[in-house]
Amino acid sequence: MMTSDEELGSPTSKDYIIEEAKKSDGVFVLEPSQGKEGALKTARKGVGTFEIRVHGVPSHAGIDPEKGASAIEELAEQITYLSSLTDLEKGTTVNVGLIDGGSQKNVIAEDAHAVVDVRVQTKEEMNRVVPLIQNLKPHDPNIEITVTGEIYRPPLERTDDIERLFEKAKSLAHDYLGIELIEEFTGGGSDANFTASLAPTLDGLGAVGAGAHAHHEHCVVSEMPKRSALLALLLIEYGK
Repeated sequence: MMTSDEELGSPTSKDYIIEEAKKSDGVFVLEPSQGKEGALKTARKGVGTFEIRVHGVPSHAGIDPEKGASAIEELAEQITYLSSLTDLEKGTTVNVGLIDGGSQKNVIAEDAHAVVDVRVQTKEEMNRVVPLIQNLKPHDPNIEITVTGEIYRPPLERTDDIERLFEKAKSLAHDYLGIELIEEFTGGGSDANFTASLAPTLDGLGAVGAGAHAHHEHCVVSEMPKRSALLALLLIEYGK
C-alpha cells in the first residue's frame, strides 16, 4: 500500500491503513532506517498535538490593570506546568513549541494560544498524561481555557511478535546479504504506530541515510539494492 500524506499525520490514509492491517498477518513499513547503520525500528513513541487557547479579560495596562485578567500570564503558568509533565526516564516529553497572544503592549492580553507536542513511549504513559493536558484548570477564575487535540499516533511498543519479525529479518540479511542488522527505538512516529496493535509490524525497512528534516537530509544510493533485496526476501519468506 502506497500513501502520500504520512508527514501530515496520515489524515486521509489512516482509516485505509488500519483496514488493511486488520486483514494482515504482518506489516512491513518502508520508512527510512534509523541512521547510517541501517537499523530497523522495533519501537516508536506515540505522538500527539494539543492546542491550548486561553481567554482573559482585556483592560488598559496603565489605567485599569486591576480590571483585566491576562491570558498571557495564565498561559505562562500553564506552560510551566505542561513542561513539568516531561519525564525522560519514562520516555515522555511535553514540548510547548509555538505560542502567540495579546494585541498591544499597553493592553492586558485577552487571548493567548499555544501548540503542544506530546511524545509517549507506552500506552500507560499516554493514559496518564493525556487527561492532565485535557483537563487544565485556570489559576484565575476570570479566565477560560480550552484544550483540543489528541494522541494521533499511539505508541508502537516492542512485542514478542515484533521481536520474531526482526530476528527473521536479521537472519535473512546475514545469510543472503552478508549484513548484520540491528534494531533501535525512535521518538518519531510513522504509520507503523497505527498497525502494530493490529498485526506484527517491522518498521524502518526503507532507505539508509541521515539528517531527517535537516538541510543535510540524504539517502545512501548504494544501500538501496540491499534494502530492496531484504524486502524481497521477507516477502518470499512470509508469502510461502
